[in-house]
Amino acid sequence: MYSYVVPEVIDESERERLILEHLPQVRLIARRIQERLPENISLDDLVSTGVIGLISAIDNFDPTHNVKLKTYAEYKIRGAILDSLRGLDWAPRQKRRKAKQIESAIAAAEQILQRCPTEDEIAAQLEISIEEYHEWLVEIRGLNIASIEYAGNDQGKDLLHYIAEAGDNLPSTLLERSELERLLAEGIRGIPKIEQTVLSLYYHEELTLREIAEVVNLHESRISQLKSQAILRLRNHLSAQWPVTRGMALA
Repeated sequence: MYSYVVPEVIDESERERLILEHLPQVRLIARRIQERLPENISLDDLVSTGVIGLISAIDNFDPTHNVKLKTYAEYKIRGAILDSLRGLDWAPRQKRRKAKQIESAIAAAEQILQRCPTEDEIAAQLEISIEEYHEWLVEIRGLNIASIEYAGNDQGKDLLHYIAEAGDNLPSTLLERSELERLLAEGIRGIPKIEQTVLSLYYHEELTLREIAEVVNLHESRISQLKSQAILRLRNHLSAQWPVTRGMALA
């Protein structure tokens, strides 16, 4: 699907057809982003912003780059939505502080134990109860969109999606993609199996948190906790292994 290429110049009827054909893609991306945000963030607002990104993708698409329109459209849709979110004060400093505290606790526990720490061990490092730690994980879920998953470049790409894109074929880009893929695979192998499953179902199978909860027979809030924790584990691993000078470092 969407394997065709778009001519360099398209008439208005073809442009309108492409916009209508890709609208479901906009809503899917917006819905996946919105489920990780506070309830006051409107899905309709995200969709409207995503449509602007879609139109930009169609108007600026260059088939000579050997990238499918669907891939390029996702790139622009997500970028437009993320850009709009970064202009909102939707992530209180306290939540950002908690995310950094958890990441630091994971790093410290790993250093002490020389292995992947359990939830109880992370909570102990934070000097809080396991129940309070779980509450922290639920609180920071909205941060996943920009400060945890977002790769820090200006193109709106998730770090965990980056390795699947068919972008530039320059040797340097291919080398970086290969190295990032290796580091991600290494990091994923080091996290608990249930967290591996959650990430796989979410990023590769593109299931929602509710659908994942049904698959693994856990509550949706627990899936949210596991996903946030897994991303923080990977963020910690990549922060230590991926030089900040490489542009794809985590923000």
